[in-house]
This record gives sequence, C-alpha cells and structure tokens, in this order.
Amino acid sequence: MKKLIAIGTVILVSFFAYAQKPCTFKYGANEADSLKCLEQITNFRTFFNSKNYVEAYEAWQYVIKNSPCSWDGIYTNAQTLFQYLIKEEKDSARREILIDSLFYTFDVRSTYFPDKFTPGSGLGLKAYNTMRYRKKQYEQAYEWFVQSVEMEKENTQPAVWDTYFQLAENKTKAQRDTSIVIEAYERATDYIDLSILNATKAYEKDIEELEALQAQLDNGSIDRMTFDKQAKRFIADSARQSKLISNSRKTLSKIEKAVTSYASCEVLEALYTKKFDEIKGNLSAVSKMVNTMFKGGCTSSPIFQEALAILHQASPSRNSAFIMGNLMFQNYIKSQSNDDFTKTINYLKESADLGETHEQKAESNYMIALAYRMKGSFSEARAAANEALKSKPNMGKAYILIGDLYANSGGRCADEQVPGAYTWAAADKYAKAAAVDPSCASEANTKRGKLIFPSKDELFKRGLSSGASYHVGCWIQENTTVR
Repeated sequence: MKKLIAIGTVILVSFFAYAQKPCTFKYGANEADSLKCLEQITNFRTFFNSKNYVEAYEAWQYVIKNSPCSWDGIYTNAQTLFQYLIKEEKDSARREILIDSLFYTFDVRSTYFPDKFTPGSGLGLKAYNTMRYRKKQYEQAYEWFVQSVEMEKENTQPAVWDTYFQLAENKTKAQRDTSIVIEAYERATDYIDLSILNATKAYEKDIEELEALQAQLDNGSIDRMTFDKQAKRFIADSARQSKLISNSRKTLSKIEKAVTSYASCEVLEALYTKKFDEIKGNLSAVSKMVNTMFKGGCTSSPIFQEALAILHQASPSRNSAFIMGNLMFQNYIKSQSNDDFTKTINYLKESADLGETHEQKAESNYMIALAYRMKGSFSEARAAANEALKSKPNMGKAYILIGDLYANSGGRCADEQVPGAYTWAAADKYAKAAAVDPSCASEANTKRGKLIFPSKDELFKRGLSSGASYHVGCWIQENTTVR
C-alpha cells in the first residue's frame, strides 16, 4: 500500500500537469501503448470486481495518467475505489493524496467524457466527499453544493440533496439565519418536484410502449422473441424510473419534515414580505416562493396569494392552476359561496387539462371530486373520481371517496328494495381500494368494517341469501353482492 501511494504521489503531480487537456488518442499513441492500456483496463476490472482495490488502484493510475479518454469506468468506479483506499490508509499525508486523487477525477471526467458526465455532477460529488473527508472545509463544500444544484437542477442526485440540506441546517443553526435553510428548501422542492415529474413522464411512456407491444403480440403482429427483446429495454427503464421516483420522494419528504422547525408560516411570511419587491419580477423565484409556502400550508397569507396571482397570470401551469384551485376550495369551505365553488372547479379543470402526467391529471380530478362531494353533488363527485381512476387505476383514495359517497347515501336511497343495500356497494369500493393500493388498505378496511349491512331478517323477507347478486338502484345503479 505504501509503495502504491508513493507512486501515486508522483502520478498525481502528472495528473495536474496534464489536467483537462484534450486527448489526441483513445488508448495509446502507438500499438504497444494501446495494448498496454487495454491490458491495464482488464487488470483494473478484474481486481475491482474481486474487491482487490489495492491492485486495482495500480492499474487505475496507469490508465488515468496515460489514457484518460480510453474508458469511462475509471471515473465511474473512482468513488468505490477511493472510499476503500482512504478508509484503510493510516498515514495522514498519503490519505490527503488519495482524497486529492478522488477530487481530480470529479474535475476532469466531464472534459474527457462530456456525454457521460457533467461539470455540475462532479462539483456535487466534490462537495459530498468534502463533507466526508474534510469537514472543516464546510464553507467550500457549501459553495460547491449550491453551484452544483443550480447547474444540475432536477438532475441532482438524492445523496447530494441529503448532504447539502444537512449542511444548510448546520449553517442556519450556527449563523442563526433561517434564510439559509429556506433557500435550500426552495431549491429542493422546486427541482426535486421537477425530477419526479420528468421520471413519471418517462415511466408512463415506458408503460404505454409495453402495452402497445403487448397488443402487437396479442394480435400476431410480432412474435414472442421480438416482444421479449423489445420489452426488456422498457421494463428495465421503467424499473429505473420507478426507483428514481421513490428515492426522490423519500428525499423530499425527509427535507420537508426537517424544514418544518425552521419555516413556520410566520417566518416564511416575514421573509418573503421583506424580499418580495426584489423577486416579483423573477418568475422562477416567485414559483419557488409559491411552492414553498403552499407546501408549508401558508395559503391564507396575503403575500402568498399575491405571488400566486402574479405567477398564474404571467405563466399559467398545471401547478399554478392546481394551487389556485386548492385556494378557492379552501375559500369555498369557509364561505359556501357558489362563486368560490365555480372558481374551484374551473381552476382544477384547468390544472387537469394542463397536466403532463397521468398522476397529475388524476390528482386534479380527485380534488374536483372532493369539491363536488363537499357541495353534496354525489353523481358529479363520482364522475370526477372515475376520471381520476381512468388516469391512475390504482388510486385507492379515489375508490375510497366513491365508497364514502355510497356509504352516505341513506337519504338518497330510501326507496331501495332492500333498505341499506347501498352499504354493499360501498363495501365493494373499499375492497377495491385495498386491493389496488396497499398504502390505503388499512383505511379502506377500517371503513368497510364500520358498515352496517341489512339484517338477516331483511334478507329472509325478500328471499335473498348471502352471495347472491343484487342491483342497487337509486343514484348508484351498480351490481353488487348480498352480504
């Protein structure tokens, strides 16, 4: 190990001497050099895959010094390689050399492989590793984090967000300045939301392609071999997008939970009131402000409503229309005004029309269903919930909403042949909710367990037995099963 690090000291000097100069060849200047490079790449892969990182490091040094454009794996695998070497190194001076070598890979990888790496992602990894190995340089790390996030935006990785926000929290506590953590939260809520949106669009496109392929297989347009070959790519990508969505949501949820202790509505209102004149001409800044206050539940704030109006008028989007619809809905709940109700529906319908994903359209239609239920318009509420289910068939809460409508239909189904038969229809919807959406299964099962079905005497009087088919009339008009 000591010998390798000593060699590394010399080579590191050479790294910086040649740093970021364009390559004049890929593997080597001549056949012998090229063969040597390919041999070292093979050695690196062999040793790295067997977790023999000390030997892998020697091969890594040769490749990055002599053929930096030969293979992107010397940069992709650098984090894992140096993580081990740095951990095992006991000599502080040699440890610093290893850290510098790791940072060097983040500096140059986008130069040698611009289609694979970006400068912003390299900065983010430098910041992340600075907080791992050189915590005293936290100010430099924070500066790199901010630069990286603003360069990468929605492409910022969850690990970078986590460490960046933790550092923002620490700076806020040390400097007693909540604007630091709020600015970090603004970036997170804006860019992570966009990352989730883009990943969702890609995921939904993959699913549509798979469905189209399945249809071709079913009608004989393609054979099973062709289907399997093409489907493999969409299955792999949809799994990757699904994982990204899940990780991004977990990261954002963690950040949102952490920011609550710093960003009360009073704090946000005071902060944004102070700087509103400065940012109101910057739609990006206004959008961040609106999203931050909306997620913080600060919708009653006059400064929030003014910012929202500016944003929606200047650049109407699904999000601005959705937030406007939510705001009008809150007003309607308080006022019971038909004017507020109409505005609620109009804005939410606009948000559904502007929705870029099935998820967004489903959420907008679900909110429309809630508004109609509040108004007592059960048929319209069910229609909106069904629209939501067309976009997102596994939206359990939409089935629960319909179940609630049915369960509360006693006064609307008074003339039903079997009194209380509407509860059977409600049970069907609660069961469906639990089946398609595990996240709401507990709520659905609890609601189902509280239903009071018609008595056995009522069934006996009408010649019905458990398990028989039954058509619920009144406004419901659905076939169900006798319980």
